[in-house]
Amino acid sequence: MEHFDGLIAVVTGGGTGMGRELVRQLAGEGCHVAMCDESEALALEQAPSGVRIVSFVADVSKHEQVVAFATAVRQRFDTDHINLLFNNAGIGGGGSFVLDERSEWETTFDVCWGGVYLCTRAFMPMLLASTEGHVINTSSVNGFWASLGPNTPHTAYSAAKFAVKGFTEALLSDFRLNAPHLKASVVMPGHVGTSIVINSFKAFGRDPKELDESQIAQIRERFDRRGLPLDGASDEDIRQGMQMQAEAFRDAAPTTASQAATVILDGVRAGAWRILVGDDAVQLDELVRDAPNDAYEPSFLDHLQARGIFQFGL
Repeated sequence: MEHFDGLIAVVTGGGTGMGRELVRQLAGEGCHVAMCDESEALALEQAPSGVRIVSFVADVSKHEQVVAFATAVRQRFDTDHINLLFNNAGIGGGGSFVLDERSEWETTFDVCWGGVYLCTRAFMPMLLASTEGHVINTSSVNGFWASLGPNTPHTAYSAAKFAVKGFTEALLSDFRLNAPHLKASVVMPGHVGTSIVINSFKAFGRDPKELDESQIAQIRERFDRRGLPLDGASDEDIRQGMQMQAEAFRDAAPTTASQAATVILDGVRAGAWRILVGDDAVQLDELVRDAPNDAYEPSFLDHLQARGIFQFGL
């Protein structure tokens, strides 16, 4: 698949971040795009002449909504096939299996892994009907390193991203044997500048600007456990600090969402099944492979800091 002109792509999580940039760049190369997001505030893109971009509201963790999305794509494009499926939608949360609520843990897992599974199931008939097709699943560096550092549990998101990675790798043989016109790629971004942190806060009712007293108390407890007491900070200081943290993740990232989308599409064109996004992802991959038994030890942080990578959240 050396070009995208005239093809049909589906992009989940297409309203913001990497998903939005994928939509823009695909359309700029002449690809028709169907995108979904869970927000009703989806902004319709201005499509280049001759290119169709359509938007749908769908929660990819809900089977009925995913089926409705696939049916709508078939009807709106009046086609029996698609060529590209970008399973990009994701959310953060449920960091601690011990402390976080079961509902938050399962929601995070259901979006990040369940969305990939359900969408691939729903769109598989349309991929099989194509003359050439490609499934591109967004995992993460947390798909090979289940951590944000020794002081930050990251269980739900990491478990989901490991599942996405394993599923995609298993599809390589499945497609080769049973659908040789299809390809699969797993995308593993490092720190990319998106609004996933603040969007995830809001999704679980923890908008930093509106944190209530009980939520602030929980934050204080967690920082205490990390040996970082917030005794000298007021509640408003904590609200502002959480907001600044989310904005810094978006604005101070070493890789922009646009750059990430370019890397992904270049990888698809090259037929790469494994696409690392960002120099931090490349270096972290090397470090984990070089010293897998040390990857979750506190000393591993020294290796990361020595290279100046993956500083956010540590």
